[in-house]
Amino acid sequence: MSVLAGIYKIPELRKRIIYTLSMLAVYRVGIFVTTPGVDRNAMSDIIQQGEMGFLGMLNLFSGGALEQLSIFALNIMPYVSASIIISLLQVMVKPLEELRKEGEAGQRKINQYTRYGTVALSIVQGMMIAQFLESLNSQAGVPVVTNPGWGFRLLTILTLTTGTAFLMWIGEQINEKGIGNGISLIIFAGIVANLPGAVGQTAQLVRTEQILPIDLMIIVFLGGLVIALIVFFERAQRRLPITYSKRIVGRNVYGGESSHLPLKVNMAGVIPPIFASSLLLFPATLSNWDVPGMRWLQAQLDPGAWPYLVIFAVLSIFFSFFYTAITVQPVEMAENLKKQSAFIPGIRPGKATAEYIDTVITRLTTVGAIYVAAVCTVPAIFQNQWRVPFYFGGTSLMIVVSVALDLAQQVDAHLITRHYEGLAASRGPRIRERNA
Repeated sequence: MSVLAGIYKIPELRKRIIYTLSMLAVYRVGIFVTTPGVDRNAMSDIIQQGEMGFLGMLNLFSGGALEQLSIFALNIMPYVSASIIISLLQVMVKPLEELRKEGEAGQRKINQYTRYGTVALSIVQGMMIAQFLESLNSQAGVPVVTNPGWGFRLLTILTLTTGTAFLMWIGEQINEKGIGNGISLIIFAGIVANLPGAVGQTAQLVRTEQILPIDLMIIVFLGGLVIALIVFFERAQRRLPITYSKRIVGRNVYGGESSHLPLKVNMAGVIPPIFASSLLLFPATLSNWDVPGMRWLQAQLDPGAWPYLVIFAVLSIFFSFFYTAITVQPVEMAENLKKQSAFIPGIRPGKATAEYIDTVITRLTTVGAIYVAAVCTVPAIFQNQWRVPFYFGGTSLMIVVSVALDLAQQVDAHLITRHYEGLAASRGPRIRERNA
């Protein structure tokens, strides 16, 4: 049975996919709804002039919303920034740390704080963008803002904050009723929407001989190599062997089976590059309020420049370790194994198991962090060499491929679950073989 046929035959999965596509379609339509009081054509000219700068990066992650001066111009980045802040506070603030340990109820409370933080950051960033837009003029001298002043600023703040809150709601609805991670899919959709334009720009460079055919072949080869590398590391696992102790209940013997504990090489996924990109965009927004040193820092952090790449790599490595430390708890994993009467062969249950798992996770995270930093920075060097459009950068490729893999795995999980249920009555031996 083909995958498409399987999706069609499972009503729940089909509804989830249709719902997800519908929500993403709403997001893409909203991209073309312009914020009141601005000249979209003037802003488009400015974006084209600075295509490789921080405006190009903002436009990339907003899915072209900045170029359109859309109500979604802030996109989902305030939510990402709020998530970073809340994650940091969970380590430093005891009540938040206790909330995280409360399970689902505590996570709901943390999500609520993240929403409040998103709205607050949207208001601040909306004000910064409003003032920034008032200072912009196109190459022809046409101002972006037709009627600057506090009326425009307040309306822009309200519009952009509402747009971000709506995108946050879309992401949560996809998580609940659709399939895949809603926030990641919004970023994914924004990047993918820009790819046809990037392909067109690359074709134009080839036609004008700014990129030679041999260079294009090398670019395609390197792009395929990077994608293959991403797929390999995103699917790579270290499987810790687990054995369940035998228990005698009456005349029956339970346990004694062997299994494994899968640990991904890159446990943090696409979170590190997204967090790093969000932080490196922060000086550009602060410079609009004339914060001392921010304009100089913004000039140094031009995407593709060496200082930007080095800091990006360091931040990616830091967030790989940080996010893994928050989300993966070796002590809890050891306790759960102990409760299930399971153990790792050669390792004593309890503290020794937790220390062993922690050591393995640290080694895996080290490899995963180096992989994330390399994938997100090395392609930028080649990108500058051949002047390829920004959309082919390592960060965008990693986000697109990783989110696509995660989505495919979730679809596959639905298909396998349904397949097992359908085979349960008549083909039991095959089920046991697949589970083994």
